[in-house]
Amino acid sequence: MTDHEILTRPAATVVIVRDRPGKAAELLMMERAATMAFAAGALVFPGGAVDEADQVLAARYETGLPLDEVAARIAAIRETIEEAGLAIAITGDVDQAMILRLRDGLQDGALLGDLLDRHNLGLDLGALTPFARWHPSPFDHATRVFDARFYLARAPEGQFATVDSSENVRLFWSSAADTLALCDAGKGRVIYPTRRNLERLAAHRDFADLLSHAAAFPVEKIQPWHEDRDGVPHLCIPDHLGYPVTAEPTDRVQRA
Repeated sequence: MTDHEILTRPAATVVIVRDRPGKAAELLMMERAATMAFAAGALVFPGGAVDEADQVLAARYETGLPLDEVAARIAAIRETIEEAGLAIAITGDVDQAMILRLRDGLQDGALLGDLLDRHNLGLDLGALTPFARWHPSPFDHATRVFDARFYLARAPEGQFATVDSSENVRLFWSSAADTLALCDAGKGRVIYPTRRNLERLAAHRDFADLLSHAAAFPVEKIQPWHEDRDGVPHLCIPDHLGYPVTAEPTDRVQRA
């Protein structure tokens, strides 16, 4: 397959943060099903591809943001409902019964915009804070790559995350450091962008600290590159975007 035949898709991912008094915040992690074409069996944050309906819905919002940015935030909200049963950034009368109706509707093929209208709900797009943007180069035999925007969002109070049992088979709350330790112990795996983001997130204790950190660095498209360092091939990222680790030996890199 040639480069021009590889499909690049816009995507959105959200790091959902749950503060814990006196302890490091927990993040919602999901284990993708082994049957998935992308990142099968990997631990990831909720998210997925931006679809045409997200772009159509984005045109309804006058935010001053670029249309693709609004569509990505909408995709992050929609995917979180579908995958985790959490209604982040949804305004209106939202309880567990309403979330179930939204989730069932989306899984039955209804459009998010239609569901919001039907139930007199809205979107608070400002509840998602841009954190990063990753657009890795395709690797051998890849048929698709994602241009993925990462957002921070506070975990909604009074809501309970539940696995969807199709795209993901397990979800759990864990600090970034504990998730990394789990993977280092061989009890989970994360692909390169997720590991770099977990390392960055692990340096911050709560949601407010993460928001301050995010505001201190630009969100630039990260496209990792290969470089020999002391004769050892590494996969590298820029060193000015807030990441404490910016290179990893290529033979250790977990790909999708």
